[in-house]
Amino acid sequence: MNQAPRSTSPRNAQRRQVLKGFAGAVTLAGVGSTAWAQAGKEAPALAKLVSDGKLPALAQRLPSAPLVIQAEKVGTYGGALRRGLRGSADHNGILRMVGNQGLVRWNMAFTEVLPCVASKWDVNANSTEFTFTLRPGMKWSDGKPFTADDIIFSIEDCAKNSELYKSVPSTLVIANKPAVVTKLNDTTVKFTFATPYALFLEQLATPLGQYPTLFPKHYCSQFHPKYNPNVAAQAKAANLSDWASLFRNKCGDIEIPARWGNVDKPTLDPWVVTEAYSGGVTRVVMERNAYFWQVDQTGQQLPYIDRLTFSIAQDVESLMLDALSGKLDIQERHIDSLQNKPTLSQNMQKGGYRLIELVNAGSQQVQIYLNMTHKDAKMREMFANKEFRQALSLGMNRKEIIDLVYLGQSEPYQTGPRPGHPWFNEKLSHQFTKHDPKLANEILDRIGYSKRDAQKFRLRPDGQKVFFSIDVIPTLYPDAVDTLELVKRHWAEIGIDIKVNTIERALYYTRGDSNDHDAAVWPGPGGLDPMLDARDYFAQHAQGSRYAIPWTQWYLSGGKDGQEPPASQKQRMKLYDDARATADLKRRGELMKQVFDLCADAFETIGVCLAVNSFGIAKNNLQNVPKSYPSAWSWPNPGPAMPQQFFFTRS
Repeated sequence: MNQAPRSTSPRNAQRRQVLKGFAGAVTLAGVGSTAWAQAGKEAPALAKLVSDGKLPALAQRLPSAPLVIQAEKVGTYGGALRRGLRGSADHNGILRMVGNQGLVRWNMAFTEVLPCVASKWDVNANSTEFTFTLRPGMKWSDGKPFTADDIIFSIEDCAKNSELYKSVPSTLVIANKPAVVTKLNDTTVKFTFATPYALFLEQLATPLGQYPTLFPKHYCSQFHPKYNPNVAAQAKAANLSDWASLFRNKCGDIEIPARWGNVDKPTLDPWVVTEAYSGGVTRVVMERNAYFWQVDQTGQQLPYIDRLTFSIAQDVESLMLDALSGKLDIQERHIDSLQNKPTLSQNMQKGGYRLIELVNAGSQQVQIYLNMTHKDAKMREMFANKEFRQALSLGMNRKEIIDLVYLGQSEPYQTGPRPGHPWFNEKLSHQFTKHDPKLANEILDRIGYSKRDAQKFRLRPDGQKVFFSIDVIPTLYPDAVDTLELVKRHWAEIGIDIKVNTIERALYYTRGDSNDHDAAVWPGPGGLDPMLDARDYFAQHAQGSRYAIPWTQWYLSGGKDGQEPPASQKQRMKLYDDARATADLKRRGELMKQVFDLCADAFETIGVCLAVNSFGIAKNNLQNVPKSYPSAWSWPNPGPAMPQQFFFTRS
């Protein structure tokens, strides 16, 4: 049965209420149209290449059924869009702007999955088979055909290759069994799962669902031993340890800088890299893709804008100065702290920009993850004690943090779906949020930390001071640094000493991936999208579940890697997998509510306050930018707003 794009989650009613109005900026048509054929317009620079015989005609570059974008305003060609990155590991700043070209995508309101690379799909009755129809004649950015063979290569040869991926990416797995992808013909592929996977389309719409369209076979196969028996020697010649390192160096991955580090790798993106993201560079440049497969309602090939320039700043202050002086055309990343909003508001006229609202889909503004799988046995014992974590939570003065850091614009919160969501869980969200240092002290005394040193800090039973570091990225989350400095004072009052460990983003990931951290912070997701990012509800995110990365590895590998988690975690893993598998929305909600109840009982992470809405800036002459849109990793803003249909008005 051919079916329209469908949404399969009970969060949709909540999203429609919270996020209504987003779709006003751009309507996204999901089927082919003849409008493009009637007009057949393209950027002047491309038209000149065609007339000079250096580029095929537009009709030969577009698929027979391009994706038609009904833009609010039909745009004009030209211009260079300026955006800022922060340092050498801000690759997701590019992904969020450009990398939204999966088989499917989100609508503006974050409520429905729409066609993208796939023009349509069929789903069988029990959600075990998903058949996608591709766009005939679609091409990679180098003009080579994009076909079902590319998807088969990306999944069967790459994502399921144990030398490239220790575990098959979780978006492609249900009940510990990965999808089997088969080619029906050049423009039709089928994903088959061993058990029902009702959430698959929604997972494909997230950044981590981009694997099917990530690796062009004609290019990346030259770095794969199945197709090139000499690849090991090539890796050695490049001073790399193995073929997998060479493959990643050349073809990237979803979330690594190398995705944007090779100007030769073809993509399906609106713009392609011409100045790569590599060590020591001061900017990344991307030029329009002459073979891009989307058009507007009048037949103009997208993107409207010729070029993207990502300047690389070494600190947030530099990005702020660029924003205030009008040198950034659209920016929210790194400058969106509430402390910056008054300054940016006061300088709108001077900088020639306007503010845009970002509706936070997250749950928690600053989630504290104590490493319950710490390599040191004594630290592990301390962090794994639920009463220890409860005492720390009670020792935190959240009202002071909210007033001073978030200007009163939040409420004390642990984690869980946001208030008003159908799955909101009162206990999970609000337990142990009252500031009660007397009770915190009583608990710590009772569980074995009653002795203190000369500075009144508590001692562990082995005589060592209770002390640990909390990793935080100041350039990414300055509010988290301010929050932790207050927490440091609050916890000192109950005899707990911490270090606010401000580190660069790449080191933050390295320490977490290696399980070398004491504790870490990150904004807690899953407020409006608890099924799509459940990292704080059980250990399921390979980088994000930082209270127990080895448990995550156990889950993702089906028990082959990592460390076996406790019973409560295993129960939640099973319940979540069952919820992902069921298309019955009522039953799915019942399963997830059990997950939240178990999570509340385990009390593994410590939250500060409910995630607050943020903002960004857009230059006054940049058109078709929505006034408001979601802010979420699962909806990787501003990508689903289709930056390819942004354009500049003539000044």
